[in-house]
Amino acid sequence: MKKAFFLLALCLAWGTLANAAETNAVRMVKSEMTRNPEPRTIDFNVNCRWNYTHGLLLQSFMLAAEKHPNIEATVDAYVKQYLDSMIMADGTIRTYRKSNYTLDHINPGKMLIMAYEKYQEPRFKTALDTLYSQLQSHPRVAEGGFWHKKSYPHQMWLDGVYMEAPFYCEYAKRYLKGEEQAKAFDDVVNQIMVIGRHTYDTENGLYRHGWDESKQQAWADPTTGQSQHVWGRALGWYCMAMVDVLGFLPESHSGRDSILSVLRPLCTVLHGLQDKDYDAWYQVLDEGQRNGNYLETSCTAMFAYTFIKGAQNGWLADEFLKYGKEVYEGLNTYFIREEEDATISITRVCAVAGLGGTPYRSGSYEYYINEPVRDNDPKAVGPYIMTSLLLEQ
Repeated sequence: MKKAFFLLALCLAWGTLANAAETNAVRMVKSEMTRNPEPRTIDFNVNCRWNYTHGLLLQSFMLAAEKHPNIEATVDAYVKQYLDSMIMADGTIRTYRKSNYTLDHINPGKMLIMAYEKYQEPRFKTALDTLYSQLQSHPRVAEGGFWHKKSYPHQMWLDGVYMEAPFYCEYAKRYLKGEEQAKAFDDVVNQIMVIGRHTYDTENGLYRHGWDESKQQAWADPTTGQSQHVWGRALGWYCMAMVDVLGFLPESHSGRDSILSVLRPLCTVLHGLQDKDYDAWYQVLDEGQRNGNYLETSCTAMFAYTFIKGAQNGWLADEFLKYGKEVYEGLNTYFIREEEDATISITRVCAVAGLGGTPYRSGSYEYYINEPVRDNDPKAVGPYIMTSLLLEQ
């Protein structure tokens, strides 16, 4: 009995040491796979879906596996489980309808590019070509920016730039040539710049959540078409889109300077808006400590990712690496929780927010602060893993 107890204690101690030796990225990947043994449940759903959240989280898993061979086999099996359930032998994507023209369904293409480059399965390339073809016929505003969805006509949201632009740019870099490739790169830059022009708030240097070209939506200002507020995660998506696009756009492309003209001053403003006690940002960025506002972790992880990746690549000043590390340390100190089963959780994540739709989302301050808050939402987990990986470099 004593020997058995000793062996049990030794195993528990070894497990504790192993957890301590693992990086935060690996621990979070393992934690998520423990919470969701089947990848279809990643986004608190029971049915299989082709959606941006699955793409975001699985992309972060694959990036972690590239740096940590000890989890590669497990991650590969997990990702293939999802892809085998979603991508048919002929390349058809289950639950995907091109005719819906939603940018959310483009985002999983980033993870799919990684899978195709690794496994070279023709069905994955067929599916990638389908996503690219959606962008060729996707409805647009007069200046060429993509509608967020066909069901949201004449509207651009900051979220949508992340959903499509990095995929569009990487697809063009890998699979297009000549004039077609050049036009694609120009189009990618234009997506970033069009919405930037129309959501910019001259009073605070930030960018509001959305813009309605038609100025018909109840949430839109009748003069500018802008939504009322700066939602943290929407701006986080926009920031991550810019640094990810810069990673694929050719060094010689003139659009790089245009993107940097948005990214650099925005990051300076964001640094000044951090809560100094927690190194985090508020759910509604333009309302600060107003009653009901709260520090939100998905946007915080996204801004940390932007600062660190931008500084590491020379797109932002060197001090932003220090700022990003401080944000990341704040996340670990105040918002990462150790669970009894040795997994870790990221807390205080806004579950979802949008504009219009049914039931109608007004874009008011009261709307944003009253959306559900939960732990381990993939929109925070994915950026947290990717930020952790940047700091391992």
